[in-house]
Amino acid sequence: MYLKGSKWSYNKRRRRSNPLTLILLVLLIGAAAYINFVIVPTTSPLFIATPTATRSAESYTVDAQALENEGKFSQAIDAYKLASQVEPRNVSNFLSMARLMIWTGRYEEALEQAGNSLLVNPNNSAGYALRGLAYGMLSQWLDATGSLEKSIELDPNSAVAYAYLAEVLAYQYQSTPGDLGLADKAIEASRTAQNLDKNLMETHRARGLVLEITDNRTEAMAEYEAAIALNGNIADLHIALGRIYRAEGFLDDAKEQFNKAIALNPFDPEPLLYLSRTYLTAGELGLAAQYAESAIKLAPTDPFYYGNLGQILYQDDLFAEAIPPLRIAVRGGLAEDGSEVKGLPLDYGRVAEYYYTYGLALARTSECGEALQISNLLIQGVSTDEIAVYNAQEMINICQRLTLEGNSDITPSAETGELTPTVEVTP
Repeated sequence: MYLKGSKWSYNKRRRRSNPLTLILLVLLIGAAAYINFVIVPTTSPLFIATPTATRSAESYTVDAQALENEGKFSQAIDAYKLASQVEPRNVSNFLSMARLMIWTGRYEEALEQAGNSLLVNPNNSAGYALRGLAYGMLSQWLDATGSLEKSIELDPNSAVAYAYLAEVLAYQYQSTPGDLGLADKAIEASRTAQNLDKNLMETHRARGLVLEITDNRTEAMAEYEAAIALNGNIADLHIALGRIYRAEGFLDDAKEQFNKAIALNPFDPEPLLYLSRTYLTAGELGLAAQYAESAIKLAPTDPFYYGNLGQILYQDDLFAEAIPPLRIAVRGGLAEDGSEVKGLPLDYGRVAEYYYTYGLALARTSECGEALQISNLLIQGVSTDEIAVYNAQEMINICQRLTLEGNSDITPSAETGELTPTVEVTP
């Protein structure tokens, strides 16, 4: 029996299944399962950045050490920074950065990295030693000696800490040469460093500096040479050895050392300054002036470099050309880039040389109004410097002659006949 008109007929004949369709269906189900359980878990989602593998701190350190051995200190510092970012609890990376920063004149940064090493390990003797040396390079004597004494307290057998202490004391003595006690302490510290370990670059370096400041140049030369034999990639060691060679009259050897320093640290104006003085000594005034100008480009706000160029031009009888750089050294002014250069207050030594060279250049170009002001400043301000006082009197003599000839910018006083300065110069 069936329901008439119904499409649901119980007597309707079923169609036979096609075997190929069943096989295809099974294959599709299997493929879907494979994609879902195998492919999808190993595939990155769309539009999401693929993560990159993180290098180990050790790999960065290995790169840094290789760069350091090649003398590529700036690149080595960058590699040590990357290592410290991956492994911020590793003290040695901070210490390595601080040491290289000191060798490349980056003293403020060296203080920061030495401080980072002490944050990780407050009882880190090497961190205090490097921080002390960095303070010393910045002429912060109390902080320097305090840090170095703490380093020695933590490790009484640290030859490096005693070597750094000797360096700092030597630099301090150079800034206050009348304090013989500082020289004695520097000598003692350098000897202690060598007694603890005489085969370190740091101990030879410190001993060389102490011998240099106490005028034992031949012995200092041997110490600097020994330090360079242990590490020839430190620019200021070559500068130091060049200074000794120049003082001893070995001018070609001095030039070689200064050029090596430039190759190692081309952004340091100091070897350029020494090269200019060396060529001046050799009588090669054109080259001397070129190196002096190059030094100014690297240190455009340092008045000493302007004074150096002015002296060289004066020695070459280029009096008018010598006046502008000497005026900046003495009175201050603006560098080529518009930055301010502060003039040097009158003092004994090199600064007095700049003043009397400036005054003589003024006098020889008939600018006697200012020349006589400079003369008065020298007679009053550095009265025990016989050379400065002699040159101050020479300015007066030149101006008196020029005035009598009618070639000066001043006239004698109607009452006394004396020459009256017309320009005020503040000492």
